[in-house]
Amino acid sequence: MTELDQTFHDAPIDAASLDGVAAQGLGLRRIDDASRPEVDRWLDAVVRGFLGSERNETQWQAFFDLGAYRRKLGVYDAGAPLPEVPVATFASWGARLTVPGGEVATCAISSVTVAPTHRRRGLLRHMMSGELRTAAALGFPVASLTVSESSIYGRYGFAPAAAAAEWEIDARRAGWVGPEPEGRIDFVSRDQARELAPVLHERTRTASPGEIDMPGGHWDRFFGTRHDAEKAEELRAVQFRSPDGSVDGLALYRVTENHDDFAASRVDVQLLLSATDAAYAALWRFLLSMDLIGTVRAGELSTDEPLWWMLADQRAAKITVRDHQYVRILDPVAALTARRWDVSDAVVLEVSDPLGIAAGPYVLRTGPDGAAEVERGDVDDADLSAALRVALGVAELSAILLGGVSAATLAAAGRIRTDDPGRLARLFAGTVTPRLSFWY
Repeated sequence: MTELDQTFHDAPIDAASLDGVAAQGLGLRRIDDASRPEVDRWLDAVVRGFLGSERNETQWQAFFDLGAYRRKLGVYDAGAPLPEVPVATFASWGARLTVPGGEVATCAISSVTVAPTHRRRGLLRHMMSGELRTAAALGFPVASLTVSESSIYGRYGFAPAAAAAEWEIDARRAGWVGPEPEGRIDFVSRDQARELAPVLHERTRTASPGEIDMPGGHWDRFFGTRHDAEKAEELRAVQFRSPDGSVDGLALYRVTENHDDFAASRVDVQLLLSATDAAYAALWRFLLSMDLIGTVRAGELSTDEPLWWMLADQRAAKITVRDHQYVRILDPVAALTARRWDVSDAVVLEVSDPLGIAAGPYVLRTGPDGAAEVERGDVDDADLSAALRVALGVAELSAILLGGVSAATLAAAGRIRTDDPGRLARLFAGTVTPRLSFWY
């Protein structure tokens, strides 16, 4: 946890949020990470909000042990039959978001719920706006989240910036025309894979816009190595070792047997990490050529996977695309200077913001070295006579930050106003399609 992360975790709750919730006859407070009963009841509310079953002692303890890094808020109703269980929840923490050519600190958000008994009272609005103001004031350039209901967060300035693809592949039809790299695939234990994964993730994360560093507890959840894991015995892991001896790839998967046709069983890929092209090809070739497997499924893939060009029959793959990683710029100066640029240009951005956090005019200048200079405020000099003028909302600016959403497409949709959408699209375009390989 960085100093910024710790400062944010311990920061007082936004005064306007406290007042807004109090006006409803309710109380908003931060959960005490050292109080097991308080954390348990907060988790109960989160699980209820996401339609989960009641937790047990093992699950409560696991969350208590692993979740202290999260800043957890709860709204409480003293008049409810269960006043110790919050009627709304919110969690956030400091993380690192990869952008083209760099990374930026992000306020990652999760566990957002409002009980159906307390809807339409502005509780989410008070929590979200207050936490975004707090994150911005402390120096987070962006906020980010993955969502269950995609229609909610646009009103707060969020936009989908990295889509996710879910693949279902008919393994017997697919064939293979991709590379057959030198190196070896070996089974490893879940514990061994758990040790390998963080290093491989860091090698791959920094080259993939849209990824964030793995939240606390997630690795053990993936590999079934935490004490509340369910059906961990079904997981299998393999590694790819290159000819020079380095472990450059890892795949975690689960097999579901087809009792009507054993040769048509299914593999669900839980995680695939590949730090080299050779590891990527070798692991996918292994998964598609396993005995007794008729279908291979994988989610949270990029919308531009090299795998598409490695299948002999591309129609063997059914691909479903959905919104996934949402981004919300809090400080355009810091967010835009954090990434690299492939085009030299000058743009004047007039940004609107429903919360007022990032609103204003900004001048973005990019140079041949890939760096950017960004100034906030009205800048009037002769150098800007040829600058492109753009009017857009903070959601639209957030959507194009990672380079995976075309500004020309948003302009055609009426979301961006400029005389030359293609010029803006070329400036913000990235060479690597953004992705996020997990939910948080």
